[in-house]
Amino acid sequence: MIERMKKITVVSTSERKRDVLLSLRKCGVMHISDLVQKTSGVEDAESLRKDLDEVVQLVKEKGGKKAKVDTVLPFDDISSYAKRLSEDIREYKELSDQSQVLSREIERVSPYGEFDPSELKELSKNGFDFTFYTLSGKELENLKESDVEYYLVKDGKVVLIASLNGKINVPGVFEFTLPAKGLSEMRSDLKEMEKKLKRVTDELVSSYSHLDQVKGEIRRLDAVINFSQVENTVASEGKLCYISGYVPVSSMDRFQSFAHENSWGYSVDDPGDEDQPPTKIKYFGVFRIVQPIFKILGTVPGYNERDISSYFLLFFTLFFAMIVGDAGYGVLFLLLAIYMTVKGKKSGKGISDLNFLLYVLSIATVVWGALTGTWFGSEELLASSPFLQSLVIPAITNFPSVFPGCDPDWAQNNVMQFCFIIGTVQLSLACILNIKDKIRKKDLSWVADLGWLIDILVLYFLVLFLVIGTDVSAMFPVIIGGVATGYCLVLLFGAQAPGVPFVKGMISGLGGFFTTFLNTVSCFSNIMSYIRLFAVGMASLAIAQSFNGMGGGMLTGFMMPFGIVVILFGHALNLVMGLLSVVVHGVRLNLLEFSGQLNMEWSGYEYEPFKELDGDNQKLG
Repeated sequence: MIERMKKITVVSTSERKRDVLLSLRKCGVMHISDLVQKTSGVEDAESLRKDLDEVVQLVKEKGGKKAKVDTVLPFDDISSYAKRLSEDIREYKELSDQSQVLSREIERVSPYGEFDPSELKELSKNGFDFTFYTLSGKELENLKESDVEYYLVKDGKVVLIASLNGKINVPGVFEFTLPAKGLSEMRSDLKEMEKKLKRVTDELVSSYSHLDQVKGEIRRLDAVINFSQVENTVASEGKLCYISGYVPVSSMDRFQSFAHENSWGYSVDDPGDEDQPPTKIKYFGVFRIVQPIFKILGTVPGYNERDISSYFLLFFTLFFAMIVGDAGYGVLFLLLAIYMTVKGKKSGKGISDLNFLLYVLSIATVVWGALTGTWFGSEELLASSPFLQSLVIPAITNFPSVFPGCDPDWAQNNVMQFCFIIGTVQLSLACILNIKDKIRKKDLSWVADLGWLIDILVLYFLVLFLVIGTDVSAMFPVIIGGVATGYCLVLLFGAQAPGVPFVKGMISGLGGFFTTFLNTVSCFSNIMSYIRLFAVGMASLAIAQSFNGMGGGMLTGFMMPFGIVVILFGHALNLVMGLLSVVVHGVRLNLLEFSGQLNMEWSGYEYEPFKELDGDNQKLG
């Protein structure tokens, strides 16, 4: 459920501005609107915060070992310690860049051997001004036949020549820039640079012993930057200043209590049509586990759009199971979920939403894989286990040869039909939700959504006829009549809206007859697109079987270790590709086909209240 917001404007005298902002942040419920992103006076804090974040990432990459810490650094010490780390990380980056540049330069000139640039400079002073060029052996042969004068310096795959007091302008001959130092000197400089880099790296990695405090300093700097942004957002008019934002209706009691205690002046309004409030979704029960998916995707419904998190989770779980499609992979995911649970309990964190989501997805995958008889893509494993066979529904199995009398085409068509049923149900659900919502708002365009619902239901049978070959000839009149009826309803009622005269809305709808026709065709293709659940699942099975076949043929004698490696590598690759397919196809069906039928644009942004963390008021001073 998307929580309703109130638009709030807090007013105070300019003298009390900072005190009001501090108490407003302590209240922690107001999302500041039109927040200034670039602020003056906090460049040092922003730079230091960026440096410390890079320190944390470096320590994680280098695998720092936690040293014993007898005392915790005081606040003043951690501040100076953070500045020292900032200097170290800048030196580290500078040395890293310089060493990379020098390494590339050594690699560039090393094929041509040792030389002394000072000798060339001395020759240049005496009138012997050499210009060096590189070329291939083939170009050298062409050069020999020309009148160009040159001296051969170094022969090899890439030839180095020198021209005295002149330029060579021949295709395939490129000027070679001499380095400032000789090869041995550059190698010596690189060794010295690597020593310095190791020393700085060791110093940075040793900060692991105070890493929690460094992260705390990052949070403090975030608070400083955020406070500065809010402070610069405050508008002034004479001796008064004011700032606007949004507060969830559920948090209004807390806001008003703080306002009374701190003597704020404020106004309360409902957001207008021109306003764009943030979106705060209140999740109920188990459906909160969908949050990690939305965070990864970075998608937020608009304030006036619909919260589809519950439907998204249900269909995404089914899509995940069908795309991954293998009960063996599901077991691996389940073991990972159990490991995360044990690790979470040891650290006192318990089961996270991501951990719970992994349980749901892994169990769904095990169930679907068991019903289709797919265990690591192995037909032999299924054929040798009566128990696994007892779990299978032969009508949708991936291995019909294991079940006497089961026709492969029949089983395959059943799975495809199931995919189309899912698509029809999901798209029909979108129409029903639209109808319900618009009837509540007394929006007559709900009749157009009824037209879309009719189109979807009859086009489902047309899809079965075209893809699977199901005999629906007796329903052709119903299909044609249904599509025509739906098309007309969309034309006549698609542009209707509250406050719009019926005739005006009808004329506007009729004006878009061609667009409506294209959308009807799109409606057909939307149902067809659910075939991807079958296609991707079958592709995953084919890859697993291929690697099983390659590796299985090597599981004898001295080749056995190589066969095991091939099988493990193949399934690991297949797992990764399956997860990518879930993102590409499983998410698409929810965010494009389903959301498109709901007319959702995912145009929202998250509710992020202005609040303090870990006593930031004291740290700000």
